[in-house]
Amino acid sequence: MAPPRILLCGDVLGRLNQLYKRFQSVNKSAGPFDAIFCVGQFFPSSEELLNEFMDYAEGRSQIPLPTYFIGDYGVGAPKLLSAISRNSANLGFKMDGFKISENLYWLRGSGKFTFQGLSVAYLSGRQSSGGQQFGTYGQDDVDALRALAEEPGIVDLFLTNEWPSGVTNRASTTDILTGISDSVGSDFVVSELAAEIKPRYHIAGTKGVFYAREPYSNSDAVHVTRFLGLASVGNKDKQKFIHAISPTPGSTMSAADISTKPSNTTLSPYTFVDQSGHAKEVTKRPSDSDAVSDSQYWRYDVSQKRKKTGAGDGDKLCFKFIFSGSCPRGEKCHFQHDMDTRDQYLRGVCIDFLIKGKCERGPDCNYKHDFQSEGETNSHKRQGSENANANRSKECWFCLSSPSLESHLIINIGENYYCALPKGPLVQDHVLFVPIEHSPNTLSLPQECESELDKLLNGLELYHKSHGKETVLFEYISKRGTHANLQVVPVPSSRVASLKDIFNMAAERLGFKFVTMKFNNISDGRQWLRKEFDRNYSFFYVELPDGTMLSRTIEENEKFPAQFGREVLAGLLNMPERADWRSCNLNKEEETRVVEKLKKLFEG
Repeated sequence: MAPPRILLCGDVLGRLNQLYKRFQSVNKSAGPFDAIFCVGQFFPSSEELLNEFMDYAEGRSQIPLPTYFIGDYGVGAPKLLSAISRNSANLGFKMDGFKISENLYWLRGSGKFTFQGLSVAYLSGRQSSGGQQFGTYGQDDVDALRALAEEPGIVDLFLTNEWPSGVTNRASTTDILTGISDSVGSDFVVSELAAEIKPRYHIAGTKGVFYAREPYSNSDAVHVTRFLGLASVGNKDKQKFIHAISPTPGSTMSAADISTKPSNTTLSPYTFVDQSGHAKEVTKRPSDSDAVSDSQYWRYDVSQKRKKTGAGDGDKLCFKFIFSGSCPRGEKCHFQHDMDTRDQYLRGVCIDFLIKGKCERGPDCNYKHDFQSEGETNSHKRQGSENANANRSKECWFCLSSPSLESHLIINIGENYYCALPKGPLVQDHVLFVPIEHSPNTLSLPQECESELDKLLNGLELYHKSHGKETVLFEYISKRGTHANLQVVPVPSSRVASLKDIFNMAAERLGFKFVTMKFNNISDGRQWLRKEFDRNYSFFYVELPDGTMLSRTIEENEKFPAQFGREVLAGLLNMPERADWRSCNLNKEEETRVVEKLKKLFEG
């Protein structure tokens, strides 16, 4: 499939006749194009152009191709957008645009969606503390965008109305900007977001000039970013207000192509170089005195710029809570920590369906697109009930008797444990050890189970050592009682010395310290863990190759990321994009091929 052909436009200012006249000319010479994305003020600046604008907004004049805008301010904006917001078709999470009229879409607030394979993120409106309903963004929008941006994958286009402050730092092509103030039409929050999101293209308006900055490199990312500032439609200086691009979606590009750097690439305008020669992102305002951290391993950032006072009483859901069951902002998070939605997600309901009311993947999605009743799930909580056990086995993804079990992932079945390939393995030879009987943890099982596990792990450790690797084990035990699975991940021997420090650093980021003990063998260490573990609480532990055990009893109201162990190892291995298993998913044919290879480990 050919890459989509996109037109980018600066402040329209209600001049839709002029915009589409220019489009017809460009389309004839370089088209056809698939969409126009407009940044800067979209609505008129005066009453004179309102009639022309409303002809398009109300469908009397034809819009020739899909047009998306974020500059939701100007004459007529509050009245029109208020009516659009109340339309029943626009209720819920519609990050791909509220429909104004045929081919005209308003990107409200902040969001991220996919357009013909391109990942598009946006921040609508301008910064304001006045709390206007339209035309400005708030902290909620910024926080939501940050949460969305932390999802795996590269953002292809980032749309903002105002320029990022300091974007001309380190650039040589600044002659056209002589006399243009960085304080007018620029926004430091946009700079922070650009440094964090690391888009391939960043497009902004409001300055009234056209500016194509040299590509710049990003901290902790292999690809470059190209910034484009666009002039306003019909500007007197005849500066360029429309620009055509046809980027290949980053999700389909090879590693070599995505990492290619043009010869004129500069350092990021949002970084400085410390005395050790390492690049660090400037993610705080210049007045902040706190040291800037260069660690990008942890998605659970608790820095000051991410904190917000106030209760979580908004109508938006906290993405981090849904994904992991915890949120580092705790009570300071401005979004809802909705346990019902979290429960639906744990029952296999599609996250896009839960948040947005629809899923763009259609039949390719592996998750459920309807709400699941609580009957079967609640029934397994009644201890001692045979019916409950039967229902639980049907619902559980790990029970061998469950119809939900993906049996092609099973590598080996023993007396008390079976070994399986996880969905979305972090690295090659990443496996799970799963109790055959439905058990919420591996620490409460009978001693004969421990003996079998000890034998299995010893064999796996010898295999890893023969390939220059060491074995790390971790288990997150939820008080909610899901089927236990012990994660077994090989890491290069050269990284082993950093394991303890990096787990402790991650714990410190979340505000706790591990209980630490060291043992001569796995068996002794697991005996100690069995004594430490209290089944009335959730629990996390990790076993390091040198015999060190790190454990954490999780208090009743403590927020703890369920994917913590995987997050830390992904950071250690410099592959943060694989921290979420969904970004590493293999198709069934690939999974079967990997399993067949791993089965040889258990032969004989």
